[in-house]
Amino acid sequence: MNLSTNTSINSFRKVSSLTVIAVYFLILVGGIVRSTGSGMGCPDWPKCFGSVIPPTSVDQLPKNYQEIYLQIRLAKNERFVATLEKLGFEETAGKIANDKSILVEEEFNATKTWIEYINRLIGVVIGLFILLTVWKSFKLWKIDKWIPINAILSLILVLFTGWIGSIVVSTNLLPWMITFHMLLALGVVGVLLYINHRSERLQVTHGVQMDVPAKVQWVLVIGTILMLVQVVLGTQVREQIDQVASSLGDMLRGEWVDRVGVVFLIHRSFSLVLFGIHVLYFFWAFRYALRRSKVNLWSQVLVVLIILEIGSGMGMAYFGIPAFLQPIHLLLGSVILGVQFILILQLRDHLQFKLNTN
Repeated sequence: MNLSTNTSINSFRKVSSLTVIAVYFLILVGGIVRSTGSGMGCPDWPKCFGSVIPPTSVDQLPKNYQEIYLQIRLAKNERFVATLEKLGFEETAGKIANDKSILVEEEFNATKTWIEYINRLIGVVIGLFILLTVWKSFKLWKIDKWIPINAILSLILVLFTGWIGSIVVSTNLLPWMITFHMLLALGVVGVLLYINHRSERLQVTHGVQMDVPAKVQWVLVIGTILMLVQVVLGTQVREQIDQVASSLGDMLRGEWVDRVGVVFLIHRSFSLVLFGIHVLYFFWAFRYALRRSKVNLWSQVLVVLIILEIGSGMGMAYFGIPAFLQPIHLLLGSVILGVQFILILQLRDHLQFKLNTN
């Protein structure tokens, strides 16, 4: 490999790694937006109260601003509902069209407005990072065309995620739309991790190989699928907590968990299943993986993240759902999925190399 190609690969890997970190930071900020109830801080999109720079006082808005932005949102929802109907999603379109919660328009709150505005600014920065990643990937076309192809896919996903974000606002934070929006963000992370891994393979030369059986990879795949289910369950718990908090006027935080019901119990019990699956993976990974290998090191990172995730979950359950723990809990779950995906890719490469050399 010549020096120019190696430089291009290193440059791409740095940019794509920074982009992954930036997306995770956006997920953290999104959690802060959610925990502070700032999701509707800006009732329109992409501008905020019709301006590039949002207002700092309600005096800067017309007296009937709530009615103005409600009509804007409803008009956008009508177009979205019509699109869903054309695509054959009549049932979903009907749910949105008949959901009365969409008609609620929040009063202006400067703090919430600026929290949401900062969230959107960070989203713009993510878009610039993605564009830079795509540009850097074109230099690798001749040696691995799937890297730029998937980089373009990540750009398409980001644009689609941004559009869905606008629908989240226009539908007044419909719970299932928030969940879908988050899953798209995780999809962006997955594509970025994949192309980063492919670029790393262009430089890595295989030395001493580990004799890791296929069962290690499969138990991790099962753990990853279950972790994704757990994250979705967590969003459902969060949705119910939002409803409980609203009914109690954001007071009596210590009673929120008790009023959530069976979804929280399932979420909590499911964590034990996840823990058991990962204990089995850790046992096999440490048994078969070489010490100081990337599989071993990333497995140790996964151990720490799982412990922190369980700890943050217990902290929320037993200490009245502290607002600062909510975005941390979400971020840890998202990072765990990313680390699991990295390990699956590494184990898959090992198994493929093992088959090719046998």
